[in-house]
Amino acid sequence: MGGPPAPAGLPGQAGPVLIGAGVTVRAVARVVGAGSLQPLPATGRLFSDTRRVRLDEAGPDGLLRLDALACHLQDIATDDYLDAGFGDDRSWVLRRLLVAVGRPAGFDETLDLTTWCSGLGSRWAERSTRLRGTRGAEIDAVALWVHLDPDTGIPRRLADQFEETFGPSAGGRRVGASLLHPPPTNDAGSANWAPRWCDLDVLDHVNNAAYWTAVLEEAATVGLKPPYRAEIEHRTAVGGGEALHTPVCRETDGTLRMWFLNEAGVCASALVGPEPSSGAAARADSL
Repeated sequence: MGGPPAPAGLPGQAGPVLIGAGVTVRAVARVVGAGSLQPLPATGRLFSDTRRVRLDEAGPDGLLRLDALACHLQDIATDDYLDAGFGDDRSWVLRRLLVAVGRPAGFDETLDLTTWCSGLGSRWAERSTRLRGTRGAEIDAVALWVHLDPDTGIPRRLADQFEETFGPSAGGRRVGASLLHPPPTNDAGSANWAPRWCDLDVLDHVNNAAYWTAVLEEAATVGLKPPYRAEIEHRTAVGGGEALHTPVCRETDGTLRMWFLNEAGVCASALVGPEPSSGAAARADSL
């Protein structure tokens, strides 16, 4: 699943989902897309590649930053999509991303990435990616990508060829496009974020990876100690020149929640925090 990623323009309510220009569909999937990590499939298409953590991808702690990780995830998604022969249809936008960092990757570490389709909807698809490093890095991610009509910007039904190519690895798992994050809390602290020109992609939207730079500015004050999980959800695209209000809430367990608001309301939200011990055990067993 490729194309220049940009935030998806879908609201995050359960039930009927408004998807632009007055078009409404009903979410009939059994599970929320990118709501949980998925194991490697026994059958179907797998795509693998190797990356190295470069100097500009590691922070002062010597570890791969979340914004750089997001770039690796969207790049291997694009590479898989192009390798499968879908070069003329690259209109996909990110809806939701969940990352579980068991052991972070370090500077100059070589990473083996494996990606596959782990769920399907009528107009979106879930992609899982597994990263393992030569020095012990262990990172797992799952993302929900929405397929758009390039002319109207409205979610478009997946082609039969797509389901034939990527569907077998999903094993019949159907996913929806609803979101999970709550609205900002009344006690959230006040902050602001002004995206830079270099945060924009070819669609003149803030690229999904850039949001993590704002999250990391807040998370750096408390530190990210593995194992931890990070999530981001996109509701509407943010264009160049927009200044965003970014309420921040720190929970008692160390989880940091952050929302990105423009004049129209919440356009994205993120969280980083410790991974529940039960979730870490389940991930180790299934992955």
